[in-house]
Amino acid sequence: MRVFLIGYPGEMGGANTEAWHTIQLWKHAGLDVHLVPTWGCEPRWRDRLDALGFTTHSAAPEDLEAVPGLAGAPAVGFCNDQFLAHAHRLRALGCPIVWVNCMTFLFEHERRFFQEHGPADAMVYQSEFQRGQLEPQLAPPDGAPPGNGHLIHGAFDVGEWEFQPRPHAAGEAFCVGRLARPDIDKWSSNTWTIYGRIQYPHRRALIMGADERTMDKLGPAPGWASVLRPAALPVSQFFANLHCLLPVNGGARENWPRAGLEAMAAGVPIVAQDAWGWREMIEHGVTGFLGGCDEELAHYAATLAYDEPLRLRLARAARERLVEEFANPEVLAAAWLRLFQSVTSPAPAGTAADRDR
Repeated sequence: MRVFLIGYPGEMGGANTEAWHTIQLWKHAGLDVHLVPTWGCEPRWRDRLDALGFTTHSAAPEDLEAVPGLAGAPAVGFCNDQFLAHAHRLRALGCPIVWVNCMTFLFEHERRFFQEHGPADAMVYQSEFQRGQLEPQLAPPDGAPPGNGHLIHGAFDVGEWEFQPRPHAAGEAFCVGRLARPDIDKWSSNTWTIYGRIQYPHRRALIMGADERTMDKLGPAPGWASVLRPAALPVSQFFANLHCLLPVNGGARENWPRAGLEAMAAGVPIVAQDAWGWREMIEHGVTGFLGGCDEELAHYAATLAYDEPLRLRLARAARERLVEEFANPEVLAAAWLRLFQSVTSPAPAGTAADRDR
């Protein structure tokens, strides 16, 4: 089966990174994967994908109808407003529209598209929390949500990560931190306060992804904290510096946080807010900790600083959960194949379309 990604992978942003992992998953599952960048791509990424056997079509938006093989093929967009801006033309070509919203809310351009052109042929949700937030908003007035939802966790290639927890001995510096894109809703103005409450005398902090706006929100960094710009370090190197991932959001509600998957792969235990998609990703006390308030977040981080066997046990359990369940390529590929089958084959008369769980 031929499928099209309308967009292009990249290193910045969860959607671009997820697109990269997903097209690899599709290819390994035997799909013929084509890409239409919107509207341009980095030469380095183009060379990389060409070498791996992906087909890129450099077409201007007004030339979509001329892209070979696009007519009738499933067209997938990852949180890409340019995809939705032209999705009605893709639909006119007979392309089933597959939409992956990476947020826990609908952008105005999403609402406008669905109002004007009807629901996507398939919606992909990465967590039940996200599904519960979005599906009710997609329901027509006085009607049930459309039966087009598929729960598929974001693709993640564990093989790209070395499991190597940073050792921590009693009395040594203990480094907590987080990384996120420079969106002020991703950052809490209470970050330094929470980190400062960690009852461990040699705490350190390292955060990556801050810009002027986020630093205005965070305030001056204390002397025991280091702040890095977006992509200042390779992500794997960033995690190699951490003993604990301690993300605190300032408005955004996490769906299926990619930084959490990366931490689990690298061997960095997570202490996260007891809310949103974190509750599905972390089993409290088994694969990480969930804190219900600032004091609990600081307490659990300190617990890891003082209990190295516990910290390593959580890291190993999280990596195992990631490999066996969350990032299992066979499970994820099967879910995507069911989705593509559902939008390219008519459902039997009198039955509803499959909804992947």
